[in-house]
Amino acid sequence: MATLQDFRATTITGAEQALGDYLGKVVLVVNTASTCGFTPQFDGLETLYESMAGDGFVVLGFPCGQFKNQELGTDEETAQFCRANYGVTFPMFHKIDVNGPHAHPLFAWLRSEQEGPGDIQWNFTKFLLNRDGEVVHRYEPAVTPAEIEGDIRALLY
Repeated sequence: MATLQDFRATTITGAEQALGDYLGKVVLVVNTASTCGFTPQFDGLETLYESMAGDGFVVLGFPCGQFKNQELGTDEETAQFCRANYGVTFPMFHKIDVNGPHAHPLFAWLRSEQEGPGDIQWNFTKFLLNRDGEVVHRYEPAVTPAEIEGDIRALLY
């Protein structure tokens, strides 16, 4: 059975990152976009990260332009936008596809691990993983970060 430790990704600054480095933490994986109606969720994601990072929680943001091309052109533009507009300090990664033949393997796995609509339907779909790197819940985009805080805390404490 696969877990988070079986995947790697490129950070938004171009470094290779073993996602297994996040084992032992409660992880929220999110496909993000900078020009989407859900973009203000960056505020809530950053609030969750800041308030619980010391307890072993991390948000991993994966920009995606598959939905009406709502992600900015370059990783540098995305990183600057997220920092300037939302104060994002949680780890962000290189822009990826989440569906289709070029989907990042992490998202192909995430989609296969939870019941739901299969393909990711829009930006800001969220996957909550336990400390063992196993998917425990999928949240559709309209579910706000504040609404899942209790689920995160239940895995942390």
